[in-house]
Amino acid sequence: MPARPAQGLYDPSFEHDACGVAFVAQLSGEASHDIVAKGLTALENLDHRGATGADAAAGDGAGMLLQVPDAFLRAVVDFDLPEAGGYAMGMAFLPTSPVQRAGAKRTIEYIAVEEGLDVLGWRPVPTEDGTLSPISREAMPVFEQLFLSAPNGATGIDLDRLAYPLRQRARNEAGVYFASLSARTTVYKGMLTTQQLAEVFPDLTDERMASALALVHSRFSTNTFPAWELSHPYRLIAHNGEINTVKGNRNWMRAREALLASDKIPGDLDRIFPICTPGGSDSASFDEVLELLHLGGRSLPHAVMMMIPEPWENNTEMDPARRAFYSFHSSLMEPWDGPAAVCFTDGTLIGATLDRNGLRPGRYWVTDDGLVVFASEAGVLDLPQSSVIAKGRLQPGRMLLVDLAEHRLIDDDEIKSSLAAEHPYGEWLAEGRVDLDDLPERQHVVHSAASVLRRQQMFGYTHEELKLILAPMANGGYEPIGSMGTDTPLAVLSDRPRLIFDYFAQLFAQVTNPPLDAIREELVTSLSSTFGPEGNLLEPGPDSCKHIVIGYPVLDSDQLAKLVRINRDGSMPAYDTHVVRGLYPVEDGAAGLKAKLDELCREVTASIERGCRTIILSDRHSNADLAPIPSLLLTAAVHHHLVREKKRSQVGLIVEAGDVREVHHLALLIGYGAAAVNPYLAFESAEDLARREWLVKVDPDQAVANVRKALGKGVLKVMSKMGVSTIASYTGAQIFEALGLNSEFVDTYFTGTPSRIEGIGLDEIARGIA
Repeated sequence: MPARPAQGLYDPSFEHDACGVAFVAQLSGEASHDIVAKGLTALENLDHRGATGADAAAGDGAGMLLQVPDAFLRAVVDFDLPEAGGYAMGMAFLPTSPVQRAGAKRTIEYIAVEEGLDVLGWRPVPTEDGTLSPISREAMPVFEQLFLSAPNGATGIDLDRLAYPLRQRARNEAGVYFASLSARTTVYKGMLTTQQLAEVFPDLTDERMASALALVHSRFSTNTFPAWELSHPYRLIAHNGEINTVKGNRNWMRAREALLASDKIPGDLDRIFPICTPGGSDSASFDEVLELLHLGGRSLPHAVMMMIPEPWENNTEMDPARRAFYSFHSSLMEPWDGPAAVCFTDGTLIGATLDRNGLRPGRYWVTDDGLVVFASEAGVLDLPQSSVIAKGRLQPGRMLLVDLAEHRLIDDDEIKSSLAAEHPYGEWLAEGRVDLDDLPERQHVVHSAASVLRRQQMFGYTHEELKLILAPMANGGYEPIGSMGTDTPLAVLSDRPRLIFDYFAQLFAQVTNPPLDAIREELVTSLSSTFGPEGNLLEPGPDSCKHIVIGYPVLDSDQLAKLVRINRDGSMPAYDTHVVRGLYPVEDGAAGLKAKLDELCREVTASIERGCRTIILSDRHSNADLAPIPSLLLTAAVHHHLVREKKRSQVGLIVEAGDVREVHHLALLIGYGAAAVNPYLAFESAEDLARREWLVKVDPDQAVANVRKALGKGVLKVMSKMGVSTIASYTGAQIFEALGLNSEFVDTYFTGTPSRIEGIGLDEIARGIA
C-alpha cells in the first residue's frame, strides 16, 4: 500500500501509536478454535485502549495474528495444498480497481517464477463491510490470500526465507502490501474497531479456524492518521509504545544494507532493499528489521534482545557472560529506544518484552489447563482465580517466553543465559575492543591567551557566553540554569548573524510518551559507546567488535590526540584515522562552500575505501582566507552522504569543533551522527580563564574536566527529555526540528529533519560566515 504523502504539517515519519496488546497461547501446542475465540474476546476487552474518529465506527486499527490454520484452509480452497508447513500463505492488500488488481497479481506471479516458487492459487477472503464507517470502507483494500510452495520441498522457516524476497519485491515492483506471507503464521487486521475485526472477517468466527496461539492488538494512533496497513499485528510483532529513535535507526539500517550478505536468504540481497519501508510507522520498521535478523539466522528472542537490550551498562551484578553478550551486540546495532511493550511470535515461540525503563505495562497469567495469557492490563479474559497457578508483572527489560514445541514457559534468566553461552563473546571483546583510556598518553599543548582570543573572535564568542555559560561549567561541572526564558529572537528573525545551531529546536516527549528522570534513573541510562566499522549484521564474528570504546561523548584535546596518532607507527591499521579539514575559501561565498562540502564528502568516501576507520572532522587552522565550515553543517553533510552511499556503518565520525560551547550544540552534533565531540576552543577558553583566574576559580586541568562533565551531563538531560536512555540510540537519531531553514537546504544536508517554515539557505549562511 502506498504511504500517505506528506502534506502541510503532516509527515508520515511522525507516525506513532499507543495501544492495547495481548496474546493467548495453549502450552500443549494443540490448535483449537477456542484459542481464536479467546483472542477475539481479549481484543474486544482492549477496546478502551484503541480509538475512533468522530465517527465511532471508524477505528484506528485492530488485528490478530494466528498460526496458519491448515485444516480450515484445506476445506475452503479449491486447489491442492502440500502438507502443513509445506506451503506459505500470504494476506495481500490489493487495489480495489479490477484492472489494477489483475495487473498486480500478474506481477506477483511473475516475481514468484523468478524467485523459483510455485503459485498454488489465490483465495478471495470473504469480508462484510456493513458495520464499517464510510471512512474505513472508502480506504478498504481487496483482501486475497496467496499460496506458494517451493519445488525443493522447503518447509517452515526455510520456506519463509524463500518467500521473503518475493514479498519485498511485491512491495517495490507491484505496490502490494502483504500483512503476512509465511508458512507459519497469518495476520487478519485493518482500520477497524475491536468488535469489527470478527464482523469484517467471517473466517475468524468459523469453527474450523484453529490455532494454538493468538496475538491481538487494539491501536490508538496518538496524533497521526489511521490506515489499513498500519494496523497491528505486523508479521512478527504487536507493539504498544513509541520508538523515539526510529529516524536514526532507519538511517543506520539503510547504511548497513551495503554490507549485508547471508547464506540463509538466497540470492542477491539488493532486491529486498530497502529493509525499512519508506513512510512506514515506527512499529513497522521495527518489525521489518526484526524479521531480517530472524530470517538471517537468529532465534526470535535473540533478535529481540539485540533491538531492545535490558539496561546492562551500569548493572554491576549482571552475569559477565550476559554482559559480554550485550556489549558485543552493541557493536552490531544501536538500541531501538523508547517506551515499549513488544509481543512477538514465530508461530512456535510466543513472548513479550518491556523496554529498559518498563514504561509500558505487561501482566501474565498461567492456568492449570495450560492456558497462558499476556496483556497490557488485567481483565482481558475472565479467568477463574482457582485455575490460575501463576501470575505476575513483567519487569523492565525482562522477557516472557512460551515454547509450544517444548510445552513450557521459559524464564528470563534461562533465555538470556543460553543465548549468552552460544559464542565466546567475552574473548571476542577482549581481542577486538580498544579502550581509548588505554592508548598512550600524548603531550598536552597549552595555547597562549592571544591565540585563544583570536579564535574566540573567529568563532563569535561573546563576553556573556564566557561569563554565563562557560565559567559556571568550568567552576562547578554543571550546565548553568537560568529563569525567565530567553529574550533573544528566533535566529531566522535576528538582524545579526547566528550560529547554525540556533536554527534547530530540540523535540521532547509528549502525549503518551514519558520523559525520563536522568538523575534518579541513572541505572538505565548510559553515555558510553563504541565507534568503528561494522561488519555484516547477519554473520557476526570476532571482527565485528573491533571498535574503540569511549566512556563519554565529549573528548578533551588530549584524548583526541590519541585518536589522531593511533596508527602513526603502523601497528594498528584496523583503527586507522583520517583528519578532514573543514575549511573553505571564504571569498568564494556560497558556491565555494557548496563545492568544498561536496569535495570533503568525496574525500571521506575515498579515505574509507583506503581503509580508514575513524574520520575526524576538524575546523582547526583557519585563517583570513580559509574560514571554518560550521561543524553541524559539515557533520550532517558527511553523515547523510555516507548514509546515501551506504558506507556510514563502515566508519566512526569524531568532530573537532571550535564553535561548540553549549549543551545544545553538542546534542545536535551527536544527533546528526557524531560518535563524540571535542569542543577544543571551549576547553582552551576554560583553561585560559583558569590560568588568568578570571571568572574561573579552579586549576586549568580541573576546569577542562568540569566543562567536559557538564556537557556530557547536559546531553543526558536532553536525551532524557525525549525518553531516550542511551547515547548509542541518540547518535544519528535527529530528534530535532529546523526553524527558519529552507527546504532545499534541509533536504540536502539535514535529510529527514522536519522544517515547517521556510527560511535561509547556503547563501545566507556563507554571508554570515564572511
